[in-house]
Amino acid sequence: MAEVLVLAELNPAGTGVRKTTLEALTAARVLGEPSAVVFGAPGTAATVRDGLAEYGAAKVYVAESADIDGYLVAPKAEVLAQLVVEKSPAAVVIPSSPEGKEIAGRLAIKTGSGFLTDVTDISPDGTATQVAFAGGVIVHSKVTVGTPIYTLRGNSVTPESAAGAAAEETVSVSISEQAKLTRVVDRIVEQKSSRPELTEAAIVVSGGRGVASAENFSVIEGLADSLGAAVGASRAAVDSGFYPHTFQVGQTGKTVSPQLYIAVGISGAIQHRAGMQTSKTIVAVNKDPEAPIFELADFGVVGDLNTVVPAATEQITARK
Repeated sequence: MAEVLVLAELNPAGTGVRKTTLEALTAARVLGEPSAVVFGAPGTAATVRDGLAEYGAAKVYVAESADIDGYLVAPKAEVLAQLVVEKSPAAVVIPSSPEGKEIAGRLAIKTGSGFLTDVTDISPDGTATQVAFAGGVIVHSKVTVGTPIYTLRGNSVTPESAAGAAAEETVSVSISEQAKLTRVVDRIVEQKSSRPELTEAAIVVSGGRGVASAENFSVIEGLADSLGAAVGASRAAVDSGFYPHTFQVGQTGKTVSPQLYIAVGISGAIQHRAGMQTSKTIVAVNKDPEAPIFELADFGVVGDLNTVVPAATEQITARK
């Protein structure tokens, strides 16, 4: 069976692999036998090998070096390019994070390969599905030059476990001076709340301009906490100072695709829809019955969010 390289995306501070990596391993299995590539400081692979094995990694290529950990993405792209040349994989699948996209772009140039970004599905024949023009167009594309490189949009594929040997193979790390031009001088790990990561959450509750104030976002947070959900916000809400920009969902924010997306006080502008319309089930709460969000929603409630949302939170809490 053909080998497919999967770039492993790790949690900060070495706490395991991100869900996006498990999704990439699952997607890669339709193309061949996935092999994970782990970059980091010495000792990194040992902390994630079991998780990679559980989701089907036949091999784990270990590229550990201070040169990898001490610089930005250029060394990773160089080593990955060396692996592509040496192993001749059927494809390379990379999580579609900002770093993943940059590594994929650099890899495409270094290997003379075609590159498809933000794909939501990969077929056994290599055809990828992409959502384009703010969700208005579904595109099916296929790489015809070099080794196909895909970046997989988060939450597009449900991770499925499949036992893999995860046999470790050490990769010789040889980095050019050109790849060492940008050094990492400091790392600050942000304090995480008890809520799940926005881009990885199974349930997301987002508030929009209709929430009316930063203080009133506590209503959104209350519903999210009752469901074990992440909190998001529309561009109008973050631009108004109601919630931090890091929680923005939309074309210029983060893209989410949870099992359940609840849009509260969000009109449904195309900019916001581009970041959440692939959600499996969409529920909208808005006092305007003509709000565009209802065209997209599976379920809609026309009403005052300050009445509807606290009542929903109370009922959910009572049924736990």
